[in-house]
Amino acid sequence: MRVLIQRVTKAGVVVGGREIASIGRGLLLLVGIGINDGEKEMNYLAQKIANLRIFEDGEGKMNLSIRQVNGQALSVSQFTLYANTKKGNRPGFDRSADPATARTCWEKFNGLLRHEGIDVREGEFGSHMEVALVNDGPVTVWMDTDQLLAGRSQ
Repeated sequence: MRVLIQRVTKAGVVVGGREIASIGRGLLLLVGIGINDGEKEMNYLAQKIANLRIFEDGEGKMNLSIRQVNGQALSVSQFTLYANTKKGNRPGFDRSADPATARTCWEKFNGLLRHEGIDVREGEFGSHMEVALVNDGPVTVWMDTDQLLAGRSQ
């Protein structure tokens, strides 16, 4: 799994000219599901994101998690995070999970975040979405389970 995390003061998703989801202070999560992703990856990232200390404390240090600041999350499925641009000028997506698998994993991942106590709003899977955000900081963090789990004992 790959998740691009952006700390935001606000974010929203529009589909067909209608806002379908929005959040205030929190995290915009652009979520890519790969062909080999499953329970282990979803559980790991849900816990990691819930505890990621990227919000500032009273001294201006990134010491607080989304839970500690009562933030919200906006989760947007984004298969293009698995784009392969090594050959030619048109990206390939052969490392992205098929749509049915990706939808199931993305929905389960969002449920795991909720289980961690996070208020999660969602984009619309498979739709053309307009995503707007105000990046706070800016703070942007990349997580890839291929990298994160590589040296970790299972």
